[in-house]
Amino acid sequence: MRILVTGGAGFIGSNFVHYQLQQRPDCKVAILDALTYAGSVDHLPPESLAPGDKSRVEFHYGNVLNADLVDSLVAKADVIVHFAAETHVTRSIFDNRQFFETDVLGTQVIANAVLRHRATVQKFVHISTSEVYGTAIGAKMDEDHALNPMSPYAGAKCGADRLVYSYWQTYQMPITIVRPFNNFGPRQHLEKVVPRFITSVMLGEPLTVHGDGSARRDFVYVEDVCRAVDLVLRAPADKTTGQVFNVGSEIDRSVGEIARDIVKVMGGDPKSIINIGERPGQVFRHTCDANKVRRVLGWSESKTWESGLKASIDWYKDNEATWRRQMWMRKVPIVTATGKREFH
Repeated sequence: MRILVTGGAGFIGSNFVHYQLQQRPDCKVAILDALTYAGSVDHLPPESLAPGDKSRVEFHYGNVLNADLVDSLVAKADVIVHFAAETHVTRSIFDNRQFFETDVLGTQVIANAVLRHRATVQKFVHISTSEVYGTAIGAKMDEDHALNPMSPYAGAKCGADRLVYSYWQTYQMPITIVRPFNNFGPRQHLEKVVPRFITSVMLGEPLTVHGDGSARRDFVYVEDVCRAVDLVLRAPADKTTGQVFNVGSEIDRSVGEIARDIVKVMGGDPKSIINIGERPGQVFRHTCDANKVRRVLGWSESKTWESGLKASIDWYKDNEATWRRQMWMRKVPIVTATGKREFH
């Protein structure tokens, strides 16, 4: 199988590349990545960096908005897994233009290339997000939950999500949409809450919690998301084409609880947790209903919150030289819901 992974040097994308190389000895992976601030060649398998390398991995530096480049790569792929996106809610509040360019227009470029090569492309998996749902209106959020994006990032991803679905309805393209809930694990950028809290403890800095810390999220370990995407690729087309799959733990935790858990596991000072202003467009609660992906694809979690958190902490402890280079991008200046300018 020839797999094209867009955004393959980013957080989830790079974990997916590593997972595929481990699980599929016969696959070949082509990575397309623009290496923006959240992507890094440090995330790539070492064999993909060797000059003249003839291994199962190849890396292409470029943007998903480059239609000619995208077309040439899609033409050689059996399946496309589209991770490439701007993904940080707070940064989308600070500067949202790039979110719509990459997330919506970039997805259009990929979809159009798949349309041109639909005779050879077997599957096109679009990685969406639970953020498209907004705040949960029931106990759990299934795939039929109303879409109510509450930030520019969520709005951009919602546009991309529905654009891909429209190509299934219009052209019967072999699309599948995966909506992961909050990911955490190795290689995640420091702007995201779990690595930000972990590195704050390591650096002896305060752990800053938005608002009163009551906003709740469903966290799922990144390798479990990679396994869900792999199951989509392995499943018969009649089980996946035109379908949407949530991936999450079905357990929600408050941001305050997450901070306290990390401080406790790492032996930090509970007094280091402080509250700052509420982020605009805050989602009150996300709780996944993962029944469909369990029933249709046989997916299950391999990591609990506790075991995944330990694995994440160990990675950041062992890879300080890698994440230290991200220190400049840990926090973003925004105007809070009360009009105060703060770093979030």
